Amino acid sequence: MKTWKIIAVAVIALVAAGLLTASAFAYMGGHGFYSPYGTNTNGGYTTYPGGMMGGMMGGYQYGYSAQPNLGTQTAPSYPYQHGGRGCMGSRYAAPAYSTNATANPITINTAVTIAKNYVASLNNPDLAVDEVEEYTQNFYVLYYEKSTGNGAFEMLIDKYTGAISPEMGPNMMWNTKYGMMSGGMMGWFRGTPTTAMSVTVDQAKANAQQFLNANYPGTTVGDGDTFYGYYHIDVLSSGNNYGMLSVNGYTGQVWYHTWHGTFIQQVELK
Repeated sequence: MKTWKIIAVAVIALVAAGLLTASAFAYMGGHGFYSPYGTNTNGGYTTYPGGMMGGMMGGYQYGYSAQPNLGTQTAPSYPYQHGGRGCMGSRYAAPAYSTNATANPITINTAVTIAKNYVASLNNPDLAVDEVEEYTQNFYVLYYEKSTGNGAFEMLIDKYTGAISPEMGPNMMWNTKYGMMSGGMMGWFRGTPTTAMSVTVDQAKANAQQFLNANYPGTTVGDGDTFYGYYHIDVLSSGNNYGMLSVNGYTGQVWYHTWHGTFIQQVELK
């Protein structure tokens, strides 16, 4: 083989490897997580550059006409607001509701109604709404299994359109029963989904507090919920709700939810 052909092949291979690596980082999205077992600098805290976490992984959108007849407005655009089925398959498949953007944010009571209507559309009597939290950027909804008490999956509701869609991050990447990791496009988990994980809840909270000490001084871990593959843990400031994070139940990695904004209020339904 001529020298120029060898060089060309080598260059193509390097470019392909670079694109594959960049795609992996992009796919992870622009959110960081802490790995207690990693060798990264800054205490193992890794921030991936912005990518498709809010696009292809943002999942399909289910609009709900929360406050009709208020006129069509241009709603703020958030990273996760993209249509299509995404790569989560039909895990959250449900009928779509009509969507009207509103001039003002919908209320938390309306968000609760949307959350309830959504889970009812799944026709799974074992699933129910645990809580709805309002933040400056969105409403957060936690769904759980009645039979086990375990967390099932997490959703976000747009504050202006009422559209409900799967939350990015751990809900998709680490959820071994309801997320894309349960055999989806990047499924790494091939066993039976379980909440009996190698990382205990106490270890998870210890990892979470270590992360908070390094990145959000003055905040502390609060209550937690066990999901299939990870733990969801509230973050407190002076004893009040501040935010939330997740801890992988197998690696101990901490993933802070940076996309909510400032906490406003919550409604507990469980």
